[in-house]
Amino acid sequence: MTDAPTAPTWAAPTAVGPLDATVEVPGSKSLTNRLLVLAALADGPGTLRGALRSRDADLMIGGLRALGADVVEGGDPGTLRVTPGRTPVPGAEIDCGLAGTVMRFLPSVAALAAGPVRFDGDPAARVRPMGPVLTALHALGVTVAGPDGGIPQHLPFTITGTGSVRGGSVDVDASASSQFVSGLLLAAPRYEQGLTLRHIGTTLPSLPHIEMTVATLRDVGVTVDDTRDGMWRVEPGPITARDVRVEPDLSNAAPFLAAALVAGGTVRVPGWPAETTQPGALLPDLLTRMGGRAEISGDVLSVTGTGEVHGIDLDLRAAGELAPTFAVLAALADSPTRLRGIAHLRGHETDRLAALAREITRLGGQAEETRDGLVITPRPLQAGTFHTYEDHRMATSGALIGLRVPGVEVEDIATTGKTMPEFPAMWQGMLGADA
Repeated sequence: MTDAPTAPTWAAPTAVGPLDATVEVPGSKSLTNRLLVLAALADGPGTLRGALRSRDADLMIGGLRALGADVVEGGDPGTLRVTPGRTPVPGAEIDCGLAGTVMRFLPSVAALAAGPVRFDGDPAARVRPMGPVLTALHALGVTVAGPDGGIPQHLPFTITGTGSVRGGSVDVDASASSQFVSGLLLAAPRYEQGLTLRHIGTTLPSLPHIEMTVATLRDVGVTVDDTRDGMWRVEPGPITARDVRVEPDLSNAAPFLAAALVAGGTVRVPGWPAETTQPGALLPDLLTRMGGRAEISGDVLSVTGTGEVHGIDLDLRAAGELAPTFAVLAALADSPTRLRGIAHLRGHETDRLAALAREITRLGGQAEETRDGLVITPRPLQAGTFHTYEDHRMATSGALIGLRVPGVEVEDIATTGKTMPEFPAMWQGMLGADA
């Protein structure tokens, strides 16, 4: 982590009055990338509608194309037509960027290739944990090699398959990321024996994301048994091609809805699903606990605030991706907040716990790391640069602080392109201003 900005800064706009805005959030990154993988492994051509177009999604598309799938844009924005290849193409090189879903979902797909597939990504991606999923593939008979030999723990690495994967049973420690489980489950129907996967770690973060994976598998006709805690059985069989619409990204809605608490007024997000496996579904309850009022009318979620934010004790184990938003809300609250169950965020795009503690403190707040989270005690905040460490959720969090604190400069706002390329314009639009 560095004190000096490494990219241009963006002057975060300050709210001049209560908000009255409707914000249309693009499609879910988590669902888009899961559905793309399944479409590329399906038994025929399929279509995604309302899919997210962002760096993470484009990296997934590029990886699947490298593995032999044909992915083309349809006539409408967000429409993608996917035609599976016969088998993944060997000799491919996959750029993971900084996308956890790409680096952790595609190795199990590449294992189906008859030959080597090389993975690499951004410099910051080379420190993100990869060992458990690669160790699991090795145990299933797939050749996995890093530049120094042995089972690699990080990028870069090469997967060398034989054209099929036996499958069977494997143990995985997914304490650092639920993506280790999801990545293996998604390709499991194409394995000869399917897959029985057992989590052997002490904790399992972001369980809703695994539930999302199981739900998407069932939607394409795959039989999944998840009746035992920490264990999943995926039966081998075809993956049905579908025409499917992607839900809005509820976690990306978090900073906009939280803005109503910070600035006062109302922010509405249309397209809110009645039922979903997205962790962002927790937002109405959590924002209410911090002082807002949430109402759902039809498919529109409205959050109204008064400008007062209350501190809470909050376990975010199931929704760690919301932690940056709630950390900065806590810094603007009227009493201390404790965020728990999020030790795994140390292995995300950056060490999010260290980054949040440092940037909140940099602006005059008090934020301290604990073993599994943060304790944030409100203090008067001041103008300054909010560093993002190439992390899209750090960038949106800096914008949220700027609503209340004049003079906040967010470093590298363009990093929001990972999941929300139009964020600066959307944020300005929420305030009724030009981008």
